[in-house]
Amino acid sequence: MCRFFKKFLFLSLLFIAVGVQADSFTHRLVEAAKERTTHQVTYDGGYRSIDYPNGDVPDNVGVCTDLVIRAFRGAGVDLQRAVHEDMKAHFDRYPSRRIWGLKGTDRNIDHRRVPNLQVWLSRFGERLKVTHNGDDYQPGDLVTWMLPGNLPHIGIVVDRRSADGERPLIVHNIGRGPRMEDRLFDYPITGHYRYNP
Repeated sequence: MCRFFKKFLFLSLLFIAVGVQADSFTHRLVEAAKERTTHQVTYDGGYRSIDYPNGDVPDNVGVCTDLVIRAFRGAGVDLQRAVHEDMKAHFDRYPSRRIWGLKGTDRNIDHRRVPNLQVWLSRFGERLKVTHNGDDYQPGDLVTWMLPGNLPHIGIVVDRRSADGERPLIVHNIGRGPRMEDRLFDYPITGHYRYNP
């Protein structure tokens, strides 16, 4: 009877762990990011007036941040609202005044800027060490880079690996629409974040 109970308990805990993982924010984020790669998106970061909350530019346009925003929304988090509310309460913690000379929030664009997302992720998630070890980057992590020309970029680590198994793939939009690629270490990494509400 004792052996049966132990086996039952083990299987029950395993079932609960698998069930929790399958429905976790991280799992939903990774699946939403991969799903974004099925969309045709023209790279366009132009300013647009959008609804609030849950506003979005047209689905057929966007940049790297729009991919992240849409993946987060697919996982149940409205980054537009989250970033706007925190910026409204703590504007000077964000770089909008320093970088763009702004004096207040703009819920149409604030969440669409990588430096603002970096601050928000640092405040509400974990800022992790930047390394050159692929195993340090877990599915659902967000990574920021500095591209040539001093252009900030952001992408999501997913649960697929490079052909040699050394690196996780990332989903990002670097100009040709949403892609899942082996590009983790192609550019200088400026941030590594993990968010779980």
